[in-house]
Amino acid sequence: MTSSRPLVERKQRQARQRIIEAAQELFREHGFNGVSVGDIAERAEVGRTTFFRHFHDKQEVVFAREQELLDTITAAGQTDDAAPPRSVSEAVEQLGPILLTLCARASVDPKGYTDHFALIERHPELRDRDAAKVQQVGDRLSELLVRRGADEATAVLAGQIALACFQTARRLGNNPHTLVDDTRAALTRTLALGTSATGTTTR
Repeated sequence: MTSSRPLVERKQRQARQRIIEAAQELFREHGFNGVSVGDIAERAEVGRTTFFRHFHDKQEVVFAREQELLDTITAAGQTDDAAPPRSVSEAVEQLGPILLTLCARASVDPKGYTDHFALIERHPELRDRDAAKVQQVGDRLSELLVRRGADEATAVLAGQIALACFQTARRLGNNPHTLVDDTRAALTRTLALGTSATGTTTR
């Protein structure tokens, strides 16, 4: 007998996606404060129990994409076989492609990206949650390096440097059309700074 698990999982993913899309529509129409969990559940045609199976509160729905990106970092660390970085510079270099992939995925829908951050800017409680989510990206990047064999000090520093490059791109206009290029430029300048300060990359 064929297992029904794939069907159940597919229905769960579909319900989660309907909740996300319903919340985005309602936030655009009524603002964050004008929308309740009940409103989202009704628009998504799911029960409140189903909503809370996927999200703790309506704030978490706003950051559903960020959670998917965090999960992507974790998955990358579980499947790769990269050698342990021998320096902070090498660790940052290793994180570069992963960070750029995250930027590309985050900005694949430019309008959705712009709307997302416009919503965050209008609500202090969302800005606080955004700051926490961004820091989680740095932490996950550091954890990935530790799994590759980096010592904790190197991993934490490299993770924070990579995170700073992303934050630089966000401060430079947070443009979804140039997010990848702006982050890549920040990474390049950071690595060049390390080289010019030491003459050669520390090993």
